[in-house]
Amino acid sequence: MSESLLSRVGRLVSGTANSIVDAVESTAPDMVMKQAIRELDNAVEDVRDALGKAAVKKHVASQRLAETNKSHEELSEKTAIALRAGEKDLARAAVARQMDLEAQIPVLEKTIADAGDEEQELNNSILALQGRKREMADQLDAYIAQKNAATSQSATADGGSDHKLNTAVDNANSAFDRAMKAATGVPGVANSGSMADDAKLAKLDQMTRDHRVEERLAALEAELE
Repeated sequence: MSESLLSRVGRLVSGTANSIVDAVESTAPDMVMKQAIRELDNAVEDVRDALGKAAVKKHVASQRLAETNKSHEELSEKTAIALRAGEKDLARAAVARQMDLEAQIPVLEKTIADAGDEEQELNNSILALQGRKREMADQLDAYIAQKNAATSQSATADGGSDHKLNTAVDNANSAFDRAMKAATGVPGVANSGSMADDAKLAKLDQMTRDHRVEERLAALEAELE
């Protein structure tokens, strides 16, 4: 779950909306509470969307892992065949490819595990948001009932009072929108090294990789002797 969505869910579930209702100087907190309930509904939809993306990520990574493991096994067989046939260059290429696959496997496994954790967290968030919505709906019903009982004896209200009420509602809505706005961050950009240094490091990486290929190839040849 992204940090902004996680923060948004946290604010909604922790009762931010009620704090706003208490803090805003408005004669219509019911309007603010209704808006808060709508925000909860929107948050549930956003979390469900994120849940779907997490499920797709997990499925794709699982498929890729299965394909990678299968390819790795097939390359082991091909390497042995190439060595028995005296085709050392072919065996070397197969071993190099195997090492590439081995580097990908732990990354894919972590991706699957992380996606599973994210799915669990998102499901818990949906349950929490739905529970908070039910709680706020009950509070809204109680407030409306109390408000109706308190105003049942009042028959009229002048135009100035109507204007004051509309202004208060607008102020409450503005305050709610400000408080519910999710925070966003801009990731920093790391400075790259010089092109010359990058080329040297790339050459060193290639030398190291070639050395490891030769070591494994020698070990496999020794096993076949």
